[in-house]
Amino acid sequence: MKILAAVAPSAGAPFVNKSLNLDDPRDDEVLVRIQGVGVCHTDLVAQAGVLPLKFPAVLGHEGAGIVERVGAKVRKVKPGDQVILSFMSCGHCPSCEDHEPAYCYQLTALNMGGSRPDGSHTLHDGDSVVTGSFFGQSSFANYSLAQERNIVKILPGVPLEIAGVLGCGVQTGAGAILRSMDCKPGASLLVIGGGAVGLSAVMAAKARGLSRILLGERLDSRRDIARELGVTDFVNPPDGNLADEVLRLLPNGVDYVLDTTGVPSLLEQVPRLIARRGTFGFVGLPPGSHTAMTLPFGLMDAMRRGLTLRGIIEGDSDVDGFIESLMEMYLAGNFPFDKLVRTFPMAEINAAIEAQHQGECVKVVLIP
Repeated sequence: MKILAAVAPSAGAPFVNKSLNLDDPRDDEVLVRIQGVGVCHTDLVAQAGVLPLKFPAVLGHEGAGIVERVGAKVRKVKPGDQVILSFMSCGHCPSCEDHEPAYCYQLTALNMGGSRPDGSHTLHDGDSVVTGSFFGQSSFANYSLAQERNIVKILPGVPLEIAGVLGCGVQTGAGAILRSMDCKPGASLLVIGGGAVGLSAVMAAKARGLSRILLGERLDSRRDIARELGVTDFVNPPDGNLADEVLRLLPNGVDYVLDTTGVPSLLEQVPRLIARRGTFGFVGLPPGSHTAMTLPFGLMDAMRRGLTLRGIIEGDSDVDGFIESLMEMYLAGNFPFDKLVRTFPMAEINAAIEAQHQGECVKVVLIP
């Protein structure tokens, strides 16, 4: 079928909206008419050419929409169902069998391989192949192919157009607090970076009942929304000395630290500001640093102080159960992720990304 997609034509180039051909769904696939798709940092890293993807490519991995058709083997959803699209996993490796699909042994291949698991392609531009199947969806388009494993039914009352943001960035931040680090009520937390991931962590921390929620964020424009979502203290010293500011507020250090930035000058300060038996969770990597980055902890120091260092993917989400729990929290008024979102037409994708980069909004959602 013919679809309209926002295509990344080459590394670092702006997106181009154009018509492509999308395969019919196979027996295990679901065709979804996209109603909204979030723009995640990983999409922008991929657009920049950092990830091992071939161009041209259709990105997008926070889609939400309405099921149009299902393959003969699909039982989870039916045409007309409203669904969120999330990350893909194999379903049979040790991690998946342990209900930890975020650490699937095939995670990279299934989400960034650019094709179906068997190597076939879902997208074409005439006779030319276009990289697709990004996170098992490539939802920067008005239609997308997904599978049962990476779709979740939307609960009644959750807004369809923006629900896709729960599929990656929002669940990463919330899951870091509720699952990966499993923060204790009454404890203290420092979130470094006030983007969608960081502010989702703030919302989850407030819901969990943490006593002090500190935010390190350079954009003063995000203070009002951050305070509304649960931040108790801002640490944004002009000289960049985060550690002194944190220790002024909490002399014994902070119990949990979540870094969403990957900025070396900030990471280097974490050993000074984290409390004994504290936990340092990290989800952020700056472009181009995937092999060069190292953690700023000496082995003896981490051991002597009883620290836990925790790499985090997708907030340790199990997709179905966790995304549904976030929707339930939203419906109960405890997780207002909609406050992060600003919608743009997909035709204005490049302007939308620039607005997010300039801090004019926290989370962009594109409407086909």
